[in-house]
Amino acid sequence: MQLAQQQCVHNDDARSPLDESKRKQLMSEQLSHWQFDQDTGAIYRKFKFKNYYHTMAFVNAVAWIANKQAHHPDLEVSYGHCLVRYTTHDAGNSVCLNDLICAAHIDALDNSGNFGPNFQED
Repeated sequence: MQLAQQQCVHNDDARSPLDESKRKQLMSEQLSHWQFDQDTGAIYRKFKFKNYYHTMAFVNAVAWIANKQAHHPDLEVSYGHCLVRYTTHDAGNSVCLNDLICAAHIDALDNSGNFGPNFQED
């Protein structure tokens, strides 16, 4: 099943870190714009926007997803930029399935075209 079609679950299994091979497989197949930070154990993606308004509209949409999924990212926001970072604190700051599910929901926002030209690799 596609990650973007799943909802976060909040039980012990959901808080279990994904093994590296499963994480790599899901990221390469469904989250190709996301990266894994070996130092922090987080997945992240940098979004770029044409102006502050589009940036903040995107941040508010991410906040809505986070609230709906009850799974919240770390965000770094500046003019025209937003960095979204996910780990699961209950799993020792490791990446769990819920992190990938939320990342996929955020990617669906990017594909909607409602926030201007979003993703540009740095």
